[in-house]
Amino acid sequence: MQVVSISSLKGGVGKTSVTTGLASAALAAGIPTLVVDLDPHADASTALGVQPRDQLDIGRMLKNPRKYRLAENVVQSGWVERADQNGRGPAVLDVAVGSAYTGIYDRPDLGRRDLRRLSAVLAGTDKYQLVLIDCPPSLNGLTRIAWSASDKVTLVAEPGLFSVAGTERTMRAIQLFRQEFAPHLSPAGIVANRVRSGSSEHTFRLAEMTSMFGELLLEPHIPEQANWQQIQGAAHSVHHWPGDSAKTTAALFDALLGNLMATGSTMRSRSQR
Repeated sequence: MQVVSISSLKGGVGKTSVTTGLASAALAAGIPTLVVDLDPHADASTALGVQPRDQLDIGRMLKNPRKYRLAENVVQSGWVERADQNGRGPAVLDVAVGSAYTGIYDRPDLGRRDLRRLSAVLAGTDKYQLVLIDCPPSLNGLTRIAWSASDKVTLVAEPGLFSVAGTERTMRAIQLFRQEFAPHLSPAGIVANRVRSGSSEHTFRLAEMTSMFGELLLEPHIPEQANWQQIQGAAHSVHHWPGDSAKTTAALFDALLGNLMATGSTMRSRSQR
């Protein structure tokens, strides 16, 4: 099981869109996947079309991680039925539902015991090949809890000045966190998101990111898509949305997922330089 945190220091870069795009690719590929929605806004839960009943949200599971069983509280994504109808089943895409309750842990002063809460929630599950954690756009407690439970961190950035600078700071934060709390953690790479091919600024920043981060800048880059808000608002996966634009984007996420899951020792050694 690979546990991957999807993180960013700066909000508004499309971190949740990348999380759901990767989840869509995993569903299409038949990879049993769990999405953990740690963002108190719970946008990933909405986009994944979950309809919880008696299940506990991830915040309440974090409060008593050894009391509540993950398997009894995950919710099947609403995308799964569409995948089965298209002959892609049996499909597994579950969600640990987000809520504002997780905000009680989004503070900078968490101790080691608190940092291990998500690891305890995930302990013992062998149902999934991939766990994607949608983190809040900050480096406070929830993101640190996610990193403690993860094998890899994927950073999301727009090719803009402030986002690139924030990504560099986050890379340094990952290195410090590894040294103190999580020596097993490695950066899985950086996703350039919402790229506008006709923008000279984006072209310049992508070249700058390549120079700064080298092989940590993952391929392919994800272009800006005008109907992404519509896709998420309808709680559809990009792989089940009609039109050539969605098909092209779905293929990009297929390739990105393959590259993400293939990253390993090379990325670890690059991050230690």
